[in-house]
Amino acid sequence: EVQLVESGGGLVQAGGSLRLSCAASGFTFDDYAIGWFRQAPGKEREGVSCISSSDGSTYYADSVKGRFTISSDNAKNTVYLQMNSLKPEDTAVYYCAAGGSSFCADFGSWGQGTQVTVSS
Repeated sequence: EVQLVESGGGLVQAGGSLRLSCAASGFTFDDYAIGWFRQAPGKEREGVSCISSSDGSTYYADSVKGRFTISSDNAKNTVYLQMNSLKPEDTAVYYCAAGGSSFCADFGSWGQGTQVTVSS
């Protein structure tokens, strides 16, 4: 059974940092891309970042470039999202998802989400 479990969310002041973790199990971690998404109240879910397992390529939404960093620890089957210089508009539930292959596409397995709240 594929499982993705996010952790690391919380309440932080603007300008602060958080590191989210996505622990994966039930599949061959090295074979699949992992993406981070977020959904704020009343807004559509948006892609934040992704790391490809084929070559380690990383992708970021324009809104988080230069502030967020995605990384992967294959020995721990865990992907991290380091979030720095947080802004109130980063407030959302953050989800990780596994892609349908080693490329950042076709995300079909999702975690339960972790809340990130940035106060001004």
